[in-house]
Amino acid sequence: MATLPDKDKLVRNFNRCANWEEKYLYIIELGAALPELSDSLHQPENAISGCQSQVWLHLVQDQNGKVVLQGDSDAAIVKGLIAVVFILYQQLTPAQIVAFDVRPWFEQLALTQHLTPSRTQGLEAMIRAIRHKAESLSKLN
Repeated sequence: MATLPDKDKLVRNFNRCANWEEKYLYIIELGAALPELSDSLHQPENAISGCQSQVWLHLVQDQNGKVVLQGDSDAAIVKGLIAVVFILYQQLTPAQIVAFDVRPWFEQLALTQHLTPSRTQGLEAMIRAIRHKAESLSKLN
């Protein structure tokens, strides 16, 4: 299983794609690199409403206080979008996730103008859910 790139490499890889077909293929490739989400985490409390596809997100903190994100979807492109979001949030604490605006990164990747309205809505639902769960984790500390 491949590991996910960091933010800078993600941007470089997107910029190397010649067209949107290549970018979609890269998004799907990123989704395939996500670690598998265990069946025990495919539960209603981890399901994200507001997405057309089925999406599950699970957040925990590691011993260093960083958030470890896990997720899955039944749709390849959506799973890839989960991977993109995870790359943007990787190695952050719950408070840093709450404070971090990922939208400029999506503009830098030119993602927002090429997603269907339902995918954009689902992406926003994922971001809201991650921020909400991170906020809950930060209150536990």
